[in-house]
Amino acid sequence: MVVKTRRIYEVARDFRVSSQALVKILKELGFEPKSHMSVATPEMIYAANKKFAEEKKAARQEMEQKKAARAKKQVRERPSPAPDATIAGVSGMRVTGGGNMVTGVMRKLERKKKKKERKRKKDRRPIDGQEVSRSFKATMADLSAGKTKKKYRRATAEEGEDGAGEARTIKVNEFMSVNELANLMDLKAVDVIAKLLELGMMATINQRLDMDTIEMVAAEFGFDTETITEIGESAREEEDSEHLQTRAPVVTVMGHVDHGKTSLLDYIRKTNVVAGEAGAITQHVGAYEVSHGDKRIVFVDTPGHEAFTAMRARGSQITDIVVVVVAADEGVKPQTVEAIDHSRAAGVPIIVGLSKIDKSEANPDEVRAQLAAHNLNPEDWGGKTITVEFSAKTGEGVDKLLDMIVLQAELMDLRADPSIRGRGVVVDAHLEKGRGPVATVLIQKGTCSIGDPIVAGTFSGRIRTVTNDRMERIEKVGPATPAQITGLSGVPQAGDTFMAVRSDHEAKEITIKRGQIKREYEYRRAHGPVSLEKIFDQIQEGQIKEVRLIIKGDVDGSVEVLSDTLGKIATSEVKTNIIRRGVGAITESDVMLAAASEAIIIGFQVSPDMRARETARQENVDIRRYNVIYEAESDVKKALEGLLSPEISEKFVGLAEVREIFKVPKIGIVAGTYVREGRIGRKDKVRLVRDGKEIYTGHIASLKRFKEDAREVKEGFECGIGIENFNDIKVGDVIEAIELVETARTLN
Repeated sequence: MVVKTRRIYEVARDFRVSSQALVKILKELGFEPKSHMSVATPEMIYAANKKFAEEKKAARQEMEQKKAARAKKQVRERPSPAPDATIAGVSGMRVTGGGNMVTGVMRKLERKKKKKERKRKKDRRPIDGQEVSRSFKATMADLSAGKTKKKYRRATAEEGEDGAGEARTIKVNEFMSVNELANLMDLKAVDVIAKLLELGMMATINQRLDMDTIEMVAAEFGFDTETITEIGESAREEEDSEHLQTRAPVVTVMGHVDHGKTSLLDYIRKTNVVAGEAGAITQHVGAYEVSHGDKRIVFVDTPGHEAFTAMRARGSQITDIVVVVVAADEGVKPQTVEAIDHSRAAGVPIIVGLSKIDKSEANPDEVRAQLAAHNLNPEDWGGKTITVEFSAKTGEGVDKLLDMIVLQAELMDLRADPSIRGRGVVVDAHLEKGRGPVATVLIQKGTCSIGDPIVAGTFSGRIRTVTNDRMERIEKVGPATPAQITGLSGVPQAGDTFMAVRSDHEAKEITIKRGQIKREYEYRRAHGPVSLEKIFDQIQEGQIKEVRLIIKGDVDGSVEVLSDTLGKIATSEVKTNIIRRGVGAITESDVMLAAASEAIIIGFQVSPDMRARETARQENVDIRRYNVIYEAESDVKKALEGLLSPEISEKFVGLAEVREIFKVPKIGIVAGTYVREGRIGRKDKVRLVRDGKEIYTGHIASLKRFKEDAREVKEGFECGIGIENFNDIKVGDVIEAIELVETARTLN
């Protein structure tokens, strides 16, 4: 018999408590659920049921105790009726009116007695199950109280008293529309719009709200919010602990440029990857599967150039083990330190591979000392970092390195459930002629087969073909396995999540919502609300020069890294502005955008088509093509340096002493001077100095030798100097001649 697995949030619904409350209770009971989406095991359900039963029992006992105490109190406060004494008193009275008088008195006393009894019954407060229910719910709410401040809405007439004070949580994502938020809260859109108006915000039913507004409106209606990190999270299948199987480790190779990372994989895979890369430097990210004995290992090769920092960071997010390759003849370099920092940030084990030990200048012990300075103490020196010496050229030590990787993986006990729908990460993606969008994916959990509906980033489709890293066609791909898949409607970005879903309808729905959020994000980013900081930026914007760029590449990984690299080239005066980036050939649309925006097109390993080339010639659009990223970076830096205002410095030229003052009609004051040092030129800028203080700075209006105009007067000669727009010259003043020198600036 097949037993249907249940999630924690479904069990919480049965117990009528919030998902967070149940997760917290399960953790207190010794279980370790990751989230409300985790599978609720029979042991969890039994323990929670027992816990709630105990709470209910305690609540009933408390109710009974209160009821008994209240009853005792009422008995103590009840006055004694003493009917016999009353009758006795009456019987002792003198009867003058016969029996009718006695009967009347008795009836009057009985009415008084019944009236008092009714009053006591009225004052007595009845106890029912609702009080117990409220007490139990309040107890559970206290248990589920966390860091988030909870607010509750006032119960409506339809909800009754049972709905009051009950915590409710809705899952929201940024830029939800008013209508979507209203549906989540089971309210009418007009109610949400009215609430926004009360808060001073005009909104329509389809207007999208930022996260602060969503949280504020939800709190006004008594809802807690839980942020969804990505649209489509609910479509994922959780792993079943009973179906977990051992999987291969995913190993990322990192390190400095030209330290032998790809050469190592070269030797392991018996292929020549480096020969296919421009400049013998890895420009793309590759995922490769290799066998070592009866074990599988998946390698992710990331470029080592400093421009690829972002790509290395993405590599450590999908990896289990990092192999940091350090050349034994060069030691630790800045990019080596970056690789170590990325690995530590990802919280993954580090294995150090000392490469190029076959070289005569190799010094592994010195490298070990450098690694120890970065808290990577080798095991040989009593530390915990596995360090292996190897040579990718001779193959020495490579098998030992693979043994250490397998050993580390066994200690980590890596497992995955292959029975669920597959999901993973897009490692790289590109547009290929005849195949369309091709995505290199690394499946992390589950299994993907041909024909499965899939979602990758903002694109969806059905898997048309699956090929492994050796370009062999396969029918399906399981956990910790790299593969190339086709069938997506577009080229996703490297680092996007990839997953199989239930149906084409669900896939399209997810991508439509993701596309809407992406467009809204891009719109809000460009036209956000005004703040003091942004006003200041806008004031400064008129003084900033920029180079506008359109970047096209053969694969998304290279486009992403090129964009990050070029986007960081900026100072307070100049900057780059990437107005478009994409995968594929340079098209006429790109050229027209560049012409309208006065932009430069950067093509990385792609060329313009015929129409684009012709349009570029007509519109005078500059198209630059590159095969190596750092060459593009160098050229863009030079372009930006050309926009920098040159540095202007003053160079001392000469000095003249004022010895006489002459008044010349229609000209003004002319100083008779003697050139004591250097020279005085007609086009020089001059500074008038009196008693060591600068009085005036300007230009020479006239320079004469005797009565003739002169271009230049050298040291040891006399001359007459007139200063533009200045006549306050006195004997003894000094006129300094200076020359303005412009020096080209660099970004460094």
